Amino acid sequence: MPSPMSGHRDFSPSLADRLSQTVMTTAGALPGPLIRLAAGRARRVDGQELDPHFQAGIRMIALTSPGEYEDMPIEQARQTVERSAFTASGGTVRLPVVEDVILPLAGMPSASGETTPADLPARLYSPVPGDEVLPMLLYFHGGGWVLGSVDSHDATCRYLAHEGRLRVLSVDYRLAPEFLFPTAVDDALAAYRYVRAHADAFGADPERIAVGGDSAGGNLAAVVCQQTRAAGERTPDFQLLFVPATNMSARTRSYELFGEGYFLTVSNMDFYETTYLRSDDDRTDPRASPLLAEDLSGLPPAHVATAGFDPLRDEGEAYARRLADAGVTVSLRRHPTMVHPFVNAVGATPLARAALSEAVGALRMGLA
Repeated sequence: MPSPMSGHRDFSPSLADRLSQTVMTTAGALPGPLIRLAAGRARRVDGQELDPHFQAGIRMIALTSPGEYEDMPIEQARQTVERSAFTASGGTVRLPVVEDVILPLAGMPSASGETTPADLPARLYSPVPGDEVLPMLLYFHGGGWVLGSVDSHDATCRYLAHEGRLRVLSVDYRLAPEFLFPTAVDDALAAYRYVRAHADAFGADPERIAVGGDSAGGNLAAVVCQQTRAAGERTPDFQLLFVPATNMSARTRSYELFGEGYFLTVSNMDFYETTYLRSDDDRTDPRASPLLAEDLSGLPPAHVATAGFDPLRDEGEAYARRLADAGVTVSLRRHPTMVHPFVNAVGATPLARAALSEAVGALRMGLA
């Protein structure tokens, strides 16, 4: 069974961080015409217009950020991500249950045969106290397999649990460069297998267990679905993929259009991939690039949400189309005015909240 652990945060927001959060939250409540004054001239690319709230947010991050992640020491980059996520998180969504736990995964078989999963920290969110059985979403955070944590995605998971009336378990899988590919895959798969086998310990309905995540986390969620199907196991009952990274072997047109100036950059992705992968040979491994899997039939239903101003837009949409071509029930939703990763902007703009609420609706329908 999962063991409780004392709650902790490696990131402690400063007074300046709290002030930035207040400014971002207040700006997010302003109507578009007013925020446009701070955002500057509208950006229009590929028939899309960037939402002024996101445009203003990008400008604010550029003014306050110490630099690009790839130019920082790893620990500084991780702290910067935590700070940015806190700034955009808004007011805390209060839930009856927010509990840090340890998943006892050590000794479980790994997908690769190369890495034995360790005991992993995770955070359990529930919109109800007690033992009421609810659907569960196993969530894997974004951050390029290098950055991010359960803390950086705390506001996102709180919102999903509250809006969806479901339990959310956010997994703190191991990160590169300390742990290279396919360690994150092994951790994600072991966490899913543990939750599937011990659903009652989490108050989860064993017939309604979904996986999801954003960016690198969306990549891991997609790979868990593929790996369980390949092993002949029960797959997740739904996959919720936000701005997923699906192909490390090629660059699409959206990299050319949005590779600079829209939060996630080409240089960021180069840094993440070269830090995570052991060699270029890994780029064509479907556990790193799920779009390259030969057969996508028999996978669980999916909701794929992409952002219009995102280098990963085209590969995320290509994955959704391949799922549909393989006979998988899938809804694809492009949010044309937003950037990567909008899931972390629940406190910065109502558009991000609306996108998450829409995804939760698809998840609930898929699990019904």
